[in-house]
Amino acid sequence: MKRAAIFFAAGYEEIEALTVVDLLRRAGIEAVCVATDNEKYVTGAHKISVEMDAGIDEIDFDSFDILVCPGGMPGTRNLEACEKLTSQLRSFYENGKLIAAICAAPSIFGHMGLLEGRKACIFPGMEAELKGAEVMYDKAVKAENIITSRGMGTAIAFGLEIIAALLDRETADRLGEKIVYTV
Repeated sequence: MKRAAIFFAAGYEEIEALTVVDLLRRAGIEAVCVATDNEKYVTGAHKISVEMDAGIDEIDFDSFDILVCPGGMPGTRNLEACEKLTSQLRSFYENGKLIAAICAAPSIFGHMGLLEGRKACIFPGMEAELKGAEVMYDKAVKAENIITSRGMGTAIAFGLEIIAALLDRETADRLGEKIVYTV
């Protein structure tokens, strides 16, 4: 079974995080909600608290196939401030493993220098944060082992792109049809 770690920091965008968790679980991928502050509950940007599966200090990063960063503010800044997470994002990137970010969170990859020469997208108005990337305006973009997306309205496309990368496009497309998602 494929495994995904979705990282929750205070102020995350609820729809971006939970849509991904929901879609991955529907596809049979183990989606683990991970608190970067190791708390049992993390509160999002719109004051919705969600119970976590684990804290960042409890997980074995090597057991995951992808690391996922939801956006939101100040959630994105809080994710980027988590050295354990950024260290693992770099390790995954350097080892060809998948990393993904949506909304403002692709800025983390840009600041880390991971987007140089790659296609990527981000929340409108933040394009300058994609240091060295070829900026795209698609709902979701996969460039080698990096998946990026633009915001709350593209969360389903983002989740389906992750499913396509972890499993296959046919599975992602079937799930999209099942949930009545139109491209």
